[in-house]
Amino acid sequence: MHHLKAAANFVPGGLLFRLRASLRWVHHADKHRHGTELDAYATSMQLMDAYMSATASVTSRHRAMKDFPSMLAVDAASRALRGGDVRRAVELLEQGRTIIWTQMARLRTPLDSLQTHGDHPPVLMKRFRDLSSILDRTPAIHADGTPSVNVEAEDTRYRRIVEDWNGVVEEIRKIEGFSRFLLPPVFADLQEAARDGPIIMLIASKSSCDAIIIPHKQSPTSIRLPTNLEKLQTLVVKLQRTSISALPKALMELWEDVVRPVVDILAGFARRHSRIWWCPTSVFNFLPLHAAGEYRKDGQFLSQHYISSYTPSLSALIKARRHDRSLSVSFAAIGQNCPAGHSSEFTLKFVEPELELVRSLLPPPPTVSFTKITSVDATRSRALRALQDNAWLHFSCNGTQNYEDPFNSAFLMRDQPLSLLDITQMDLSRHEFAFLSACDTAAGDPSTPDEVIHLAAGLQFAGVKSVVGTLWKVTDATVQRLVEEFYKNFCKDGKMNSKRAARALHRAVHSLASDKDMALDQRIVFVHIGI
Repeated sequence: MHHLKAAANFVPGGLLFRLRASLRWVHHADKHRHGTELDAYATSMQLMDAYMSATASVTSRHRAMKDFPSMLAVDAASRALRGGDVRRAVELLEQGRTIIWTQMARLRTPLDSLQTHGDHPPVLMKRFRDLSSILDRTPAIHADGTPSVNVEAEDTRYRRIVEDWNGVVEEIRKIEGFSRFLLPPVFADLQEAARDGPIIMLIASKSSCDAIIIPHKQSPTSIRLPTNLEKLQTLVVKLQRTSISALPKALMELWEDVVRPVVDILAGFARRHSRIWWCPTSVFNFLPLHAAGEYRKDGQFLSQHYISSYTPSLSALIKARRHDRSLSVSFAAIGQNCPAGHSSEFTLKFVEPELELVRSLLPPPPTVSFTKITSVDATRSRALRALQDNAWLHFSCNGTQNYEDPFNSAFLMRDQPLSLLDITQMDLSRHEFAFLSACDTAAGDPSTPDEVIHLAAGLQFAGVKSVVGTLWKVTDATVQRLVEEFYKNFCKDGKMNSKRAARALHRAVHSLASDKDMALDQRIVFVHIGI
């Protein structure tokens, strides 16, 4: 183990050599239950982060991640739980997941408080911002046909800027009060994510499946779940391929094996009908936790106990709460019923009525300034402009989850898709809310589940505080019914508050539960992400 640890820390060997050495260290330390196992995991995740940050484009980072173990953070957390260290498990999960999003966020970190630390810190602040801006503007993907020599030159230039950026970060950490600047957060900081209600992190590794309940002030609690990774993977397949008649049985299995054990313990942390947040990892990302229950007469359901929201990470939720709520409400409704280059099956009949319905349910001017963009006007560039200029959004269009290249998942506009790559280039830190009335906007990528790459998560990571998205395909009839019920609850007193979205969605879904003509998969398709 000593030699593997030494190789992982041998700086002249280069990042890739060190990363591979650290992964061998993890493998052997795990195999022999060696005392350095957690150190090996932490070193591997730190080197993974550094290696990915030196990769120029977002899509190349995602491709590179596929070459390395996808369960690294989850296995590390599972090992920490075996040792009884729940806090460390949470820290490891936060360090080793959503790496691509975290790296983007680093380049947009505010540093205004450095102004008060003398003359040198403001110079560092400017240098940090300048280098971050250069790295943040780097093309998201190399154009097809770019000569390899040009690609190599660009990559070399990028790595040089990364080295300069790392040097500035090290200088900032030497300033009093900034010693942990951009380092992985410690549990005491992460616990702030539970300010408005407990967070449940779900972990599925080969050794065990666990839940961690994180309250705001009390100590975290871990629960061993009565299931295993193989059973959960089978359950995901059942939910994806099962018939409507068999869906209740799968959701009952989800209740028994995952959700009920959590609910039994949650009573000590959260009052009935209050809000909770799910932070799923690995295979749990593809399970509709909010819909778990006993689908029979007088059966129990999670929705009877709590109002469920999701968050891709604890840091994302903390960041979403950071900015003050905007007093003005600029609301853009963006709809596209007939995207260019697609067959008639992509034509949507009810886009215009849906947007008019939204308009009718929103508070009138001057409380809300409403903009509608549809039909030939709903182009990629116009949608991007509306997305930038309006803090409240409603999309009604076709959505696609690209499983080969998830950053090319998109909303289909009249001329070109509005892609997740486009969204990653935007600063939406002052944005309040987005309702995504489109298919597959919160579906995710099975090859890198803990990167949480889908349109709804992308909007939240870009800064939107509260997002409503869909786990799979949604019908026009479902959208019409749910949108009406949602906005009636969301705006019922003539005021706009993005923190109401989860409760409004909860009530809207509950109102549809008695409609036996609506298929169960449609009643549970919408989820809430964020504050």
